[in-house]
Amino acid sequence: MTEINNSNIQQPNDEISLKELILKMKEWVLYLKSKWLIITLAALLGATFGFAYAFFQKPTYTASLSFALEDEKSGGGLSGALGIASSLGFDLGSNAGGAFSGANLIELMKSRFIVEKALLNEIGIDRNKTTLAEFYLNFSALGVAVKKKESLSNIHYLPNIERSSYSLQKDSLLGIIYQHITERGGYLSVAQRDKKVSIINVDVATENELFSKLLTESIVKEVSEFYINTKSKKARTNVAILQKQADSIRIELNSAITGVAQASDNTFNLNPALNIRRVPSTHRQVDVQANTAILTQLVTNLELAKVTLLKETPLIQIIDKPILPLKKEREGKLKSLIIWGFVGSFSAAIYLIGKVKFMALMKD
Repeated sequence: MTEINNSNIQQPNDEISLKELILKMKEWVLYLKSKWLIITLAALLGATFGFAYAFFQKPTYTASLSFALEDEKSGGGLSGALGIASSLGFDLGSNAGGAFSGANLIELMKSRFIVEKALLNEIGIDRNKTTLAEFYLNFSALGVAVKKKESLSNIHYLPNIERSSYSLQKDSLLGIIYQHITERGGYLSVAQRDKKVSIINVDVATENELFSKLLTESIVKEVSEFYINTKSKKARTNVAILQKQADSIRIELNSAITGVAQASDNTFNLNPALNIRRVPSTHRQVDVQANTAILTQLVTNLELAKVTLLKETPLIQIIDKPILPLKKEREGKLKSLIIWGFVGSFSAAIYLIGKVKFMALMKD
């Protein structure tokens, strides 16, 4: 076999001409050609590994769901009415959508708070009630590892159990499941289709078809509820306050009307000289008029507040839902064979060149 001239490889000068570089590369190519058997064996080994990896790899099932956010700038005449009400001093709720813009909502969907709530949602599997976290442990490699540890084998995530009652180990294991889904395994993917379009895609790709579908729907459900409750919180508070005030004034008005009737009965056929006896009836009539005016204003404000609340919900409109059977993806055998074959041959070439460099260095 041809051996590389070490004297030619070593270059005492820092600068090297283009001609010398070409000659040096030619020497390396000739040297690697002389080691074709080793490189070929490495390529075959890598190709064999790649083919075996693709052959034994489990397929993944991708569940995709897309939804659109409500356009917060729309509102037409309603926005004008709310502006007039605000100018008159009536606070009927303001839009809280700034905190839930596209980028923020994407991060919210990948947050531990939302994902863990989704994992603890109750689902039905083969007529049995369980949670997505328990379902994940039943088919994943993490679940196999957990069952082998005595300290963790008895941990189960059953439905309708208060999170505050979780032990430290149980809570930590749930955090590990979250990491597998969002970080290590990369099962969860959330992205906005386009910056100009308020449509967000949620993809979950796991080895279990049903789990992919249920987790996708559960995450969007939790985000939708949290989004709606947070964004409409002030409007709902205003509706509750106005409703309570309106009910209170209505009770007072009904009492005043009843009082007027009672006072009228007491002064029926009253002697005109005894007008002082008409004072209670007059007071009651004033109460009726005052309460009527107040109630009219409260009802107007209450209806405006209800319209505001309706405007804020629903805030998420589902466009496409995952439908079984899901898209099945598997690593291509030919593609894996070619890639790993190249990796094997390239690694062998780097090793051979490094070996020559090292030997030359040791001689010096």
